[in-house]
Amino acid sequence: MSDPPAALAWVEQPYRLRFLFGERRLGAASFRALVLKTHFFKIGRPLEQVIPSLASLGSNVDVVVMGSVPVQRAYPRLSRTAGWLLYVPSQFPRYYVDLTTTFEAYLGKFSSKTRSTLRRKVRKFQEFSGGTLDCREYRTPDEIEEFHPQALELSRRTYQHRLLDAGLPESDSFLSSMRALASAGQVRAYLLFHEGKPAAYLYCPATDRVLAYAYLGYDAAYAEWSCGTVLQYLAFERLFAEQTFRIFDFTEGEGEHKKLFATGMTPCAHVLCFRPKPRNFVLVGCHAALALASRGTVKLLDRLGLKRRIKKILRRG
Repeated sequence: MSDPPAALAWVEQPYRLRFLFGERRLGAASFRALVLKTHFFKIGRPLEQVIPSLASLGSNVDVVVMGSVPVQRAYPRLSRTAGWLLYVPSQFPRYYVDLTTTFEAYLGKFSSKTRSTLRRKVRKFQEFSGGTLDCREYRTPDEIEEFHPQALELSRRTYQHRLLDAGLPESDSFLSSMRALASAGQVRAYLLFHEGKPAAYLYCPATDRVLAYAYLGYDAAYAEWSCGTVLQYLAFERLFAEQTFRIFDFTEGEGEHKKLFATGMTPCAHVLCFRPKPRNFVLVGCHAALALASRGTVKLLDRLGLKRRIKKILRRG
């Protein structure tokens, strides 16, 4: 599903290239960047037509960042294009859910076995919670004020926060942006409770009736009860009933959770266009080499049957 091509929106802002080994962050490099802000649904043109020419940019920009651009073929990790050093660190399916139908029609996309499994997980958590499902939705500025500290406390206990620096932001500026979105009716947030204690959270800002899967997490102590899956199911039940948003965008990256719930997928790439400077060549080369070593290690651990066990240890650590 895609919209007609739109005028591309570019914003100058700092960009940090993170160096990861598996899920461990080893460091980051900062750049002056021009960042594409147009949603991938609206780009609607080949990658080569999206990349700006060096001649059209000022000298203050070191890198052009396109976080998620639809692609029709596989691109080499490193190449030269229109004078840029083109670096494509990842290519991935971008999953989404069409929210314009009913929840019952949406559930019809699943096999009878999967529907039964999802409903069983919801019932299991309900029984674990004493026969009730305490899932709360937050959308107004006052409600967001209530949501943020509870979700933040939970986020600090998640591996996303500890290992990936990808937990719910704590800054006053982020809280201000949450309030502004809530005032415009452009945010939905959810908390799933167990006996009054938050077990999982989900925060979704919206643009042009597209709701983004921005921040999520769950308490590992409740992993046995699939609280993240239960919260996603209950959030979708409310979003389909509401009929305010037309798309739920699972954003970048793969994952069985996204693949399970999605109704569609668009092949996309994370594209970085660097000026051909010595510093940029060195940093990009190091980043690509580290990524290659990380993927090789993961594949080796997978063949040895150790990948899942080590991942659990790291996330709990």
